[in-house]
Amino acid sequence: MAILEKPFIQFGTLFFYFSSPSHLLSAAYCSDSKEAKSNNLNIKGSPIQILGLGVGINYGQIANNLPSPSRVAYLLKSLNISRVKLYDADPNVLVAFSHTNVDFIIGLGNEYLPNMTDPIKARNWLQQRVQPHLPQTRITCITMGNEVFKTYDHQLWSNLLPAMQTVYNALVDLGLDKQVTVTSAHSLDVLSISFPPSAGSFRQDLGEYLHGILNFHAEVKSPFLINAYPYFAYKDNPNEVPLDYVLFQPNQGTVDPITNLKYDNMLYAQVDAVYSAIKAMGNTDIEVRISETGWPSRGDDDEAGATPENAGLYNGNLLKRIEEKQSTPVKPNVPVDIYVFALFNENLKPGPASERNYGLYYPNGTPVYNIGVQGYLPGMVYTSPSTKIALSVVSNVLFLVIAYLISA
Repeated sequence: MAILEKPFIQFGTLFFYFSSPSHLLSAAYCSDSKEAKSNNLNIKGSPIQILGLGVGINYGQIANNLPSPSRVAYLLKSLNISRVKLYDADPNVLVAFSHTNVDFIIGLGNEYLPNMTDPIKARNWLQQRVQPHLPQTRITCITMGNEVFKTYDHQLWSNLLPAMQTVYNALVDLGLDKQVTVTSAHSLDVLSISFPPSAGSFRQDLGEYLHGILNFHAEVKSPFLINAYPYFAYKDNPNEVPLDYVLFQPNQGTVDPITNLKYDNMLYAQVDAVYSAIKAMGNTDIEVRISETGWPSRGDDDEAGATPENAGLYNGNLLKRIEEKQSTPVKPNVPVDIYVFALFNENLKPGPASERNYGLYYPNGTPVYNIGVQGYLPGMVYTSPSTKIALSVVSNVLFLVIAYLISA
């Protein structure tokens, strides 16, 4: 059977949808703040606008059951999310989000880094994969690789900075450096010490690589990105790490014995540990941003804490803190910049079960758990010979409706 996106036509806030043959035409009045109403179309939940907070979302696509990018664009619009991070430069996504005022971070996989050290190849990639989408799609950042230092591939380590520099220089040549910046996302494994936060320091074996990368960030004014997951700390030591501390729940917190700064959650302590590590390398003017953080709703038997309840608490409390524009103790005037991981569960991701269960949504648009964030994912029609006749009838009905509205 063929799968078609359910077409609709909008008149003001009136949307006409093709539905099933038994409901040839359904109408739904949609609102950002009120529950959608329909006689024949039941839209689950109410689109609650609590995500217009500056929060970003990671849109991973390692799955074979995800909705089309155009439907995802509609979902994110209903959620009022205007910042998206990709792990590639998928043209289908970038086209679908044209003229949507969504800011995009796009990615170059680790496998591309060797080629990106070549100025000609870097320029060609930008001309083919980035420039055609500007300015209609707002691409603001390119991440070079993802968690490169987690690979223990020393050649890849050596390629990272030259690739970042080469792509940035190509952006300058193309006149795009004022709107598109260059960075890379790192796991917290780059730290050798993360507690207390004031003692944060990078691994000694990474010093020669990170020194140049930090100087690059300082020079081009781009952020240092980290993928920070308090969940990992809890999973590895559930008897020692207080669950309330990692879930942003009320707790007694912990105090940095050197600075006397108090932390009521692990995520902020991790961010400040990175700030301390950067400072120890001689840089004080580089912003740390969280490119990934989240909590799985399901895991294997040995993955402690991976439940819908904990995932809901983590992400729900996180969104509240983002809404309040909270900052960390070390940087009280810099609101924490966060991209939540992830938009959807991804059924083809390798590894433990948790890896496939970080999504806020199932691929059909249903929330995995309730954190008060519900949007609308336009439906789909599964067509077979019997329904094609019905669709033809619906087309005629829709034509008559349009003709009537135009002449009214």
